[in-house]
Amino acid sequence: MKSTLKIQNLKCGGCASTIVNRLGDLNDISEIKVDNTNDSVSFNYENEDNLEKAKALLTKLGYPVVGDKNALTTKAKSFVSCAVGRMGK
Repeated sequence: MKSTLKIQNLKCGGCASTIVNRLGDLNDISEIKVDNTNDSVSFNYENEDNLEKAKALLTKLGYPVVGDKNALTTKAKSFVSCAVGRMGK
């Protein structure tokens, strides 16, 4: 199955790099693409459990799905994730 999620706090290629690398570590998640212009991430997944794990990981990294809680601490996490992604390039 394929999903495209609108996410919050997406800023740049560093963010995208972290998202692609970390979602790629999950089992049964593939073909990950981040669209910075539309603040979205798309990927293929095997079942609903995989989708929920991907959403939970995005939130943990600081990129919750639009409509989910986006506290100041979550926004701060996105800056850390962004910096990590920039260093990994």
